[in-house]
Amino acid sequence: MALKITDECINCDVCEPECPNQAISMGPEIYVIDPARCTECVGHFGEPQCVQVCPVECIPKDEAHPETESQLMDKYHRLQADAQAQAIPKRTEQT
Repeated sequence: MALKITDECINCDVCEPECPNQAISMGPEIYVIDPARCTECVGHFGEPQCVQVCPVECIPKDEAHPETESQLMDKYHRLQADAQAQAIPKRTEQT
């Protein structure tokens, strides 16, 4: 399941840099988590890092985005493959 940030967020800025998937960004008022990028740190860590560092404990599981451990791992692998594909410079054809 993806995580979400509730309106108890105090915009302390500690969660965003901890996310290995770059799923956390500043929303209109508080930080938000992109469920398409959140793996609950599966594939990176044993525990969600944003939850570990949040001083106000405002990052619960997002019931609107249920996922199994296997689905989270599949998402992790897709994100890693996408990141690797973007890191490879594209060759230009020479005529």
